Formats: sequence, structure tokens, C-alpha cells
Amino acid sequence: MKRPQAARFASAPTPSRGRRLWLVRHAQPLVAPGLCYGRLDLAADRDATAQAAAALAAALPDCAVFTSPQRRCRQLAVALQARRPDLRPEVDERLREFDFGTWEGQAWDAIGAAALDAWTADFAHHAPGGGETVRALLARVGAAFEASRALAQAEVAWITHAGVARAASVWAAGRRTPGSAADWPHAAPGFGGWVTLEMPAT
Repeated sequence: MKRPQAARFASAPTPSRGRRLWLVRHAQPLVAPGLCYGRLDLAADRDATAQAAAALAAALPDCAVFTSPQRRCRQLAVALQARRPDLRPEVDERLREFDFGTWEGQAWDAIGAAALDAWTADFAHHAPGGGETVRALLARVGAAFEASRALAQAEVAWITHAGVARAASVWAAGRRTPGSAADWPHAAPGFGGWVTLEMPAT
């Protein structure tokens, strides 16, 4: 999920109790530059996935791991478990990327300014391409966040997507519905990278 771009993303400070959510992004997908993709089930670059798995395996503590069902995330989950058999990623449908509907697979330039403007004019409630609304994305990601927060483990990792990572940061900050596109975080973990968020105890 790349557009619109606005406010910067900042991970929350590490909590004193050590409860953290690791937001891990899949490796570079095999897709042409400039295309809109969210729910497209793309594969990721194999070598980049292996490099990401090695770095993540060295960094992650003992934790619960959940993954988006999309192929680019499952590749990283499998590669991570091969290096860290103690980690057993579970698929969570709520960690899927944002659904752009008929925009999926189109060049951003081909979608056109008018369609993008219609989305930003009603950012939380308009479904781009007839797909998903930002409000719906926040609701499902928020449900996953609360479920992870209620787990006994102090550390939880999601192998997921940029859009989900942004939504999780908004939810963690207590903003249930963004007022405008300008309220949506711009930055996200790079391909194969991660950030952490605080998960206060329930």
C-alpha cells in the first residue's frame, strides 16, 4: 500500500515491561516498478528473502509469530522457521495487505488523478477501486493488534505488509479513524526490515 503519502511513520518507544510487536515486512516482491499492488499474491525475490530471514532470525527473541497468508510473506515465514525451528509462524488472515480492488496491477499513473483525489477527499471511508476502505483496514488490523496484546508472550512478531504496518502504528497511537490522508503515516519498514511498537498490557 503506497499511496497517498503523508505523515512520517515512527515506531513507539520500547516499553518498560518489554512487551513489543515486531512489524516485519516481506522481501522485495517480483513486480514491475510503479504498479499498484496490495492483495495481488506476488512472490518475493528468493535471495532477498533468504537475507531477510537470516537477519530476522538473529534479531528476534523468543516470541509468537504470525504471518499474512500472501505468498511473499509466507516465503519469509518458511525461511525464518528453517533458521529458527523454535519459532512456529501461524497464518492470520487479518495481516493481508490492503485491497485496492480494480486498481490492483495497474500503473499508478494509469489510475489517474481524479480517482486518487476521490479517495483522498474521503480517505477513511472511500474504497479505492471498489476494494477496501482504510477504516476497514484499521478495524481488522486493530483486532489482530488487540489479540496479540492479550497473548501471554511479551514479544509478538507479524510478517506482513507496509499497509498493515502503517495501520498498526495508527491503532497503537489510539487513532481509530484518520481524519484525512495527511494523518496517514508515510514511512514503513523497508523490504525485509522491521520496526517495533509498544503493546501495553491489557
